[in-house]
Amino acid sequence: MDDREWVDAEPAAAEAGLGGSRARVLRVVREAGAAPLGVREIAERAGLHPNTTRFHLDGLSEAGLVERVAEDRDRPGRPRVMYRAEAADGRHSYRLLAEMLASLVSGLLPDPERAALEAGRAWGRHLADAPAPFQRLDPAEALKRLNRLMAGIGFSPEFEHDTGHTDPDEVRIRVRNCPFGTVAEQHADVVCRLHLGLIQGALEELDVPMAADRLDPLVEPHLCLAYLRRAPRSDGEADRADAGTAPADGEAEG
Repeated sequence: MDDREWVDAEPAAAEAGLGGSRARVLRVVREAGAAPLGVREIAERAGLHPNTTRFHLDGLSEAGLVERVAEDRDRPGRPRVMYRAEAADGRHSYRLLAEMLASLVSGLLPDPERAALEAGRAWGRHLADAPAPFQRLDPAEALKRLNRLMAGIGFSPEFEHDTGHTDPDEVRIRVRNCPFGTVAEQHADVVCRLHLGLIQGALEELDVPMAADRLDPLVEPHLCLAYLRRAPRSDGEADRADAGTAPADGEAEG
């Protein structure tokens, strides 16, 4: 089948002004349905080189025709970026709505960054996979749950522990594949604070001694960096620790 036949077989792509190869890539992704595909799988099915396929997928993603998702994997290592077709259900209208709401928050609220941070915290607490009553998570399990939360929203997070000597308790998250894309670029004051609040709220709900103290937006194209640090003990924890070492009744101090 030549490129012209592929375009004819995908009228929506042809109407959108896509060339034959790009329409072919879109057809392959759409035929997979809800199952996401990797670049090499798409390239093989479309009969194209992986680099060419990746170029077309970037264009289709920018056009809102496909979405990037993180690979769902249990084994160690960086998850692959996968692709699946966007449902034709008004994605562009949702993007426009997001831009309108972000501009509303940014333009009308007296402190939009604080409002976005608080909203993110509330949603982070709501979306977090909280431990059962009286269960105490260790930091590794909490980071796993935070990873799942972020990936489920659409991010491609990579968690890195600082191997230097400056702050051994620091964890850096390389945040890729922002699901808000161009909206985040235009309204970073709102969207990026929302994302930071989301991480903060999730960590609060997971009840671990870690806190997200900052997020550096767009340090590279499509890459933000979030930083987690070991949090100081709460007053309640300090009181419990002091109670455990306090002298018994009638016992002299000092």
